[in-house]
Amino acid sequence: SASFVFVSLSKLSVSQLHMLIPFRAYINRQALICIRNLLRSIHNTLFSLFIKMNPTDTNNESSDPPPFNPSQPSVPVSYPIKTLEDLESRSYFDSFHFPFNKASINLQSDKRSLADRPRILVCHDLAGGYSDDKWVQGGTNADAYAIWHWYLIDVFVYFSHSLVTLPPPCWTNAAHKHGVKVLGTFITEWDEGIVIAKTLLSTKESAQMYAERLTELAVALGFDGWLINMEVELDVGQIPNLKEFVSHLTQTMHSSVPGSLVIWYDSITVDGKLKWQDQLNANNKPFFDICDGIFINYTWKEDYPKLSAAVAGDRKFDVYMGIDVFGRGAYGGGQWNTNVALDVLKKDDVSAAIFAPGWVYETKQPPDFQTAQNRWWALVEKSWGILQNYPRVLPFYSNFDQGHGYHFTVDGGQVLNAPWNNISSQSFQPSLEFSGDPSPDTIQVLVDFKEASYSGGGNITFKGTLEDNAYFTTRLFQGELLLADLPVHFIYSVKSDGSSLVGLSLQFSSTMKERTSVLLAPWGRTKNQFSNKFSKVVMPHRVTQSKTTPGWVIQESSIAMNGHTLTEIHAVCYRSKPELNELRLKSGSHGEDNSLARSPSEYFAILGHIRVRTSEQNPDFPPSTSWLVEGQYIKWTSGSQGSKSLSVKIIWKLKDGDASLFPEYNIYAEKPGRTLEGVQEYLGVAQVEAFYVSDLVVPSGTSSVRFIIQVCNVDGTCQKLDDSPSFQLPVEGL
Repeated sequence: SASFVFVSLSKLSVSQLHMLIPFRAYINRQALICIRNLLRSIHNTLFSLFIKMNPTDTNNESSDPPPFNPSQPSVPVSYPIKTLEDLESRSYFDSFHFPFNKASINLQSDKRSLADRPRILVCHDLAGGYSDDKWVQGGTNADAYAIWHWYLIDVFVYFSHSLVTLPPPCWTNAAHKHGVKVLGTFITEWDEGIVIAKTLLSTKESAQMYAERLTELAVALGFDGWLINMEVELDVGQIPNLKEFVSHLTQTMHSSVPGSLVIWYDSITVDGKLKWQDQLNANNKPFFDICDGIFINYTWKEDYPKLSAAVAGDRKFDVYMGIDVFGRGAYGGGQWNTNVALDVLKKDDVSAAIFAPGWVYETKQPPDFQTAQNRWWALVEKSWGILQNYPRVLPFYSNFDQGHGYHFTVDGGQVLNAPWNNISSQSFQPSLEFSGDPSPDTIQVLVDFKEASYSGGGNITFKGTLEDNAYFTTRLFQGELLLADLPVHFIYSVKSDGSSLVGLSLQFSSTMKERTSVLLAPWGRTKNQFSNKFSKVVMPHRVTQSKTTPGWVIQESSIAMNGHTLTEIHAVCYRSKPELNELRLKSGSHGEDNSLARSPSEYFAILGHIRVRTSEQNPDFPPSTSWLVEGQYIKWTSGSQGSKSLSVKIIWKLKDGDASLFPEYNIYAEKPGRTLEGVQEYLGVAQVEAFYVSDLVVPSGTSSVRFIIQVCNVDGTCQKLDDSPSFQLPVEGL
């Protein structure tokens, strides 16, 4: 009905209204406020008429789905807190979903303080938030939105238009892995925001209490602070308690989470007016002075960054000038011109706050999301350069997984052949250089989700043309790893055609700033052929074939560079010498997949993973008897043809020791019966010591279900299934 349409429209936020208006890039916030107020007025009139004409319909709600009850067991989700009452009561901590929403990866201690330079803050704002990313244990959308250019980001804000936006743990896990801080959002807006602010700021004690509730949430869920967005008019008499709220939140966050941040959004002024300043000045500086930074509204003029820097003084890097990627009045127009604003901010030596980079995804920029996303972030890199360097510590591991795909693999063996998404599964992301449209006579470098993976759902695929005596190199990681006395082991997996080879080029810097390049190269070229290109060539001391999947070759090399810093890791693509290739084709040695063999100049290879560690860091998993595993909330439901479905929460912990040393667990189900003895069904991955199994089909004739928790180490190694902890549950009624 017309009433329903206007009910929906009247409840939309400003950013959601943008999604409905074709020319949203040209409409600013003030115009949208007017549009929404008009829609609300029309809605109220139509709804009153609708009630009078259909008095009985208001009681007919039998077709509505039951409301979400967070206390009841269900597939774990992330969700915001929408009322002050729920915030004050701490009801979130009574939720069934709370334990699943804890981030499992902490920031490394050397990343707790922000760098003393201009920084980039990224504010998520994707279609209202909590979409594919709300499924804590992962979803089924291989094309789900993700960010993988973490090396260009310092701070990530998860944003929605709910009162208290709690970042889904997948974002915190992925960001923390790459050294990026994560903030939630506290926002008040519209008429309901005025009512909320009245309660929030009623007394000094109430302001302090709500600030403490926000701090408690950040500590419990493992993220790093808050963006405060008060987009409502206030009486000037409320400002002292608003300052108390911001100040107390900042102080309690700092005392509870070292390196935490509270950032103020440029909205209301110190006299209570909702008037965006677009710069740091006397009207908003009192809020800036009592927190860790300010997110300046995005409709600033060219000289505003320099003026803001002057006002901030020695805190100019705490001024984050907003850039709306949708455009909407932003300097430079956002979109594919976002770098225009970034260049100005870089020149004026202040920080940037990029709002809604999901524009690339939401507007379906051609030719496809992967290409468009890489192209857009390449503009950011060209303007500001790389901000996060890794590896920084050992062990270091990457399988190039972006947190989504069409299959999932463990140690070369595929365990899932279906679309999936889970940003928590992101590995360290390679800083691949975007090359635009590759020409046919070069090597194209990409993450190809349809090609094989050695681990997870990603890889780096190299394909194109490469002549016999040529080689191609491309950056994988830009590091900052100081090496000690012990030799460092580099292990990586490759699947290639008969003549295509992949090596690793390592760049080192000494304390005297002398540069050394080392090539880790499998057979195919002699040291003399590469000696004029690299300081040293190291052949692998161990080459093994994958036992689970033919075609994967594991190369292992060791190198000692005491006192040197590893600064870069590059992939080197080259071909084996023709006579060696002929010998390999005859002998089938080294396990290369000769079924992929192509024309003499064609090149094709897949890099599956990289692991870097010392000899002291070999994986050591506790025996299965060291774990306590049990089931909770067990529910059986009868199905067709004698089958049953099972829902259960599985929890585990070490009897002695710290389970947090293990970043994730692969979960399998084994259903012993007449024909399924010993077959493990992959259910998913857990980042906490709990996993909820929902409606698992148990065929007729199955006597029990055995759940296996495969423990995984920070270096990417996984415990053998036969040695993993497990939990056996008899089938009900047998």
